[in-house]
Order: sequence, then C-alpha cells, then structure tokens
Amino acid sequence: MLIWMRHESRENEARAPLTPEGVRQLQAQGWRVVVERSPQRCIPDDAYADAGCEMVPPESWPAAPNDAIILGLKELPADGTPLRHRHIMFGHAFKAQHSGRILLDRFKAGGGTLLDLEYLVDEMDRRVVAFGYWAGFAGAALSVMAWGRQQTGARLGTVGVFASADAMVEAAGAALDGRTPSALIIGALGRVGTGAAELCRKVGIEPTGWDMAETAAGGPFPAVLRHDILLNCILAHAGAPVFVEADAGGADRALSVIGDIACDPDSDYSPIKVYDRATTWAEPVLRVHDGPPLDVMAIDNLPSLLPRESTEDFAAQLLPHLLALDSPDARVWKRAEATFRAQV
Repeated sequence: MLIWMRHESRENEARAPLTPEGVRQLQAQGWRVVVERSPQRCIPDDAYADAGCEMVPPESWPAAPNDAIILGLKELPADGTPLRHRHIMFGHAFKAQHSGRILLDRFKAGGGTLLDLEYLVDEMDRRVVAFGYWAGFAGAALSVMAWGRQQTGARLGTVGVFASADAMVEAAGAALDGRTPSALIIGALGRVGTGAAELCRKVGIEPTGWDMAETAAGGPFPAVLRHDILLNCILAHAGAPVFVEADAGGADRALSVIGDIACDPDSDYSPIKVYDRATTWAEPVLRVHDGPPLDVMAIDNLPSLLPRESTEDFAAQLLPHLLALDSPDARVWKRAEATFRAQV
C-alpha cells in the first residue's frame, strides 16, 4: 500500500494531513509513504526525510503509480485533467456546490475515487476527523478583529499566519480596545462552535449559543440581527434554515459583522445569503452593505492561520483511520466511497 502526500498548491496553505510521527507508524505497519517536498508546509521537508519518507518534487502526484492513494487537504489544480487515483482530501463537491460537478466529472473521466474527509463518518453519521475547533477559534478571532476595526471607521486588512493561538487571542483583544460586542454563535455545541466560543471568552465576550433546539423552527430569526457579531458554524446542507436573508443589509439591525466560518457560499444550501464568494487573506472581509456597515468574513482555510496547532490536531485524528485503510472492516472509508459513488 502506497500513500503519497502531495504538496498543497494553494497559496497560504501550510497545513498537512500527516506528521512525521504518523509516517513512522504507517511504515511500521508496512506502508510505503512518499512525500512531496513543499516550500510552505509548516513541518519542514527534512523532518519527513528523517522519518524515512521517499521525498519527491512538488506536484508530481499525477505520475504516481495507479495504486497510489493521494493524500492532501485542499483543492487540486483546476486544470480539468481526468483523475485516476484514489484521493483523500476535502473535495467540497457533495452539497450542490456549483464547482463541485466539475471535480466529480474529472473523477468520472479518469476512473478515480474521491474519499472526502468531510464525509469520513462513523455509524451515527458523525464526522471522525475535522479541523473544526481551530476553524472556529480563528474565524471568531478575525470576526472580532473586523468588528474592532469597524469601530474606528476602518476595515480589517491583510492577515497572515499567527505565531501561536495566544498571539491570535492577543491580536483580537487589542482590536476590541476595551469594547465588548454581543456575539451569537449558531452551531455552538459542535467542534467549530466550541472553538469560536473559546476565543470569545478569552477576549472577554460571553457569547450567546444556539444549536439545533434554537434553530429547529426553521426561521426567520429576527434575533440574529440584534447581535453585533454572528458566527455561523453550521455546515450548508439540504434543508438548512436561512439565518441571514439576502436583504438583511437594509434591515433594522445591530449586526455589523458576519463570520461565516462554515463558509460555503458556492452552495445553494448556504444559510448566509448576503454574499456569494469566499474572502481571502489579502481581503479577509467583504463589505456587503454600507450605512451602517455589514462585513462578511468568509475565509475557507481558517485553520491555516494556525498551521502547526491545526496540523498536529487533525493528523492525530486521522492517523488511526489511515492505519485501518487497508482493513477489510474499514467502514468509515467504505461509507466515504459510497457517498462518492452516489454522486457520480
């Protein structure tokens, strides 16, 4: 069995799904592990080489043997080429995303398989691996920073990697400058919501938390507009209620910052209707309304702002499942493949 960990070609993506310690455990079980060199990965190439990996040039995975399992995180280069391997990654293709069909057609054309990490679930349909905590933590931090900048008449500017979670808390607290906005977290009981709440409390905000019970009525939800900051931690899915309508900018509202941490604007099921594209590290907020302002923070790789913490956490969650990948009883992988087959 061959696992080929690819370089993440996306700008500002320093995370990895596998650590050198994970490599050692896979090799001890008889796996062959190939790692592409990467100029931006948070774990140096030498650490993987020292673990005994075969090191190859970045973006060389298309020439990997047919039986290689290509392991990555974010999207592949959008060059339209057919995909013939098994890929483990976040595909963002199963929730009516407009770009998802293109990716699925590439797998169909090449005969490959997408084992989507978002759909690696247990028998209760609960995800077994996720970056959610750190996405929530970082998303809340940027949203708080965006609100603080608004109070000075400015907009949140370019962001980059933070040295640590403590450094992120310090930056968010400084942006508040003694102010205390009200914050609503929707999806408060999940991983993402837990991370968002932790950040809020560290900077002196006691957030209001909603989960399934509070959103079961299906909306509309006027109370959303009475908070200064909304942190959406609910993944888009069929039947998801709408939390912010497309015309919310012109409504009577206190709401001035939306942190769409789940960030799926390309899905018809998105519960946040005031915007239509993800934001970036260079432009972390999108102003969707003026007078008073309404900014949306919707970065889709938030955990990369804390790449080392999020890599170590996620890789530890994933490793037991990688070790069981070739097991006849690898049910989480079989479920993931069945989800893919139902889409293609």
